[in-house]
Amino acid sequence: MPDARDASPYDALLLLSFGGPEGPDDVVPFLENVTRGRGIPKERLKEVGQHYFLFGGVSPINDQNRALLDALRKDFAEHGLDLPVYWGNRNWAPYLTDTLREMVADGRRRVLVLATSAYASYSGCRQYRENLAEALATLEAEGLELPRVDKLRHYFNHPGFLEPMIDGLLESLADLPEDIRDGAHIAFTTHSIPTAAADTSGPVEDHGDGGAYVKQHLDAARLIAEAVRERTGADRPWRLVYQSRSGAPHIPWLEPDICDHLEELHGAGVPAVVMAPIGFVSDHMEVLYDLDTEARAKAEELGLPVRRSATVGADPRFAAAIRELVVERAATERGQDVAPCALGALGPSHDLCPVGCCPARAPQPAAAGADSPYV
Repeated sequence: MPDARDASPYDALLLLSFGGPEGPDDVVPFLENVTRGRGIPKERLKEVGQHYFLFGGVSPINDQNRALLDALRKDFAEHGLDLPVYWGNRNWAPYLTDTLREMVADGRRRVLVLATSAYASYSGCRQYRENLAEALATLEAEGLELPRVDKLRHYFNHPGFLEPMIDGLLESLADLPEDIRDGAHIAFTTHSIPTAAADTSGPVEDHGDGGAYVKQHLDAARLIAEAVRERTGADRPWRLVYQSRSGAPHIPWLEPDICDHLEELHGAGVPAVVMAPIGFVSDHMEVLYDLDTEARAKAEELGLPVRRSATVGADPRFAAAIRELVVERAATERGQDVAPCALGALGPSHDLCPVGCCPARAPQPAAAGADSPYV
């Protein structure tokens, strides 16, 4: 086992997330950042922003990232891991480029990156790597000394990611009336993406029907469902379903949608459903609106009892998992033999994204991968 207090050669961890508005005046500028280059009119962005306006124009994601930062720093300190943790976003303050500039000023030269996405996909991995490359190019143009940046592997099957979701699902099932509890179905949900993007997710050898994106979610869902069966004695039916679709209607996206799935289950006489958002690290806007608002409204319309289990958030077990991933990667970089921690059939994900992994429609430089211009 590697030394749990040794993060060398790394001298910082960067929490890299999506970002979100923190007030009504932020909503349209935030959406302009998210959709930059697509030519979407401001009036259309105002319509899209209604989800945020329902919650006072505030996305919960920034506060959730602050809570995760606190949990990481607390865990690191308690375990003697002397590694500062920074935070940068793709689409809202604190912006990634500003945070990397701060890290350079602080003398950080080897940076590990934790993305708030556990699975392989263009939007969940490579796009973050493209953002890193863009930020590094900006710093290079400013004449700054660039740090080397590596990204932590996908953690969808790490026990510290799965255990909090298992407990959350058990709590949601226990909250159902006893007479319908054993007949409840589980709907594991994640973000829908275009089928073309799913099919090319992960390394080239994983490309195909659904790619690594679907395979990884199915593996995580199976692990959670099996743990729930072992702990309750009831073998409940489950399915991986999707939410938060956007984009042109003529482009195929992963299905079924959660609301369509609820209608199907109701029609089949299912007495109750627990929605388990395994594709999301925290209860951000797409969980609060697409599940807690939209899907719950559909269930009420159908008269179908539903519960929604918790995401991982800042659970101490998740913070501990990140520490373990940091120490594991650091030991690998030092040339030590490491046995990566992973459950399920797929095993641990790659440390270095290979060429052809989760390709973009238009090729863009991407950091922290085999094709990175920054090594």
